[in-house]
Amino acid sequence: MEFEITRDNRNELLNRREVHYTLTYDGATPSRVQILGKLAALMNAPENLVVLDSMKKRFGAMEVEGVARIYDNEDALKMTEREYLVKRSAPAAKEAE
Repeated sequence: MEFEITRDNRNELLNRREVHYTLTYDGATPSRVQILGKLAALMNAPENLVVLDSMKKRFGAMEVEGVARIYDNEDALKMTEREYLVKRSAPAAKEAE
């Protein structure tokens, strides 16, 4: 899995970074959880502050183009982001043992 950041804008008004990326991979399409973890590590951000907005697979290519938003804090995230996107981008909950 190889990321290429195509655009990285800072939005001071909403306290976030808006990142456009292209992901090249081999084999099966990576899950949202895998992409979220890799992108958070690449951008040095906590996973709970990263929201994956859109992901579009290019037909016939092992490539995904997407948009992610990285917030400065949880208050900014909860104030501006739609609830279903926050739930969809939440890190996987660990099962109790």
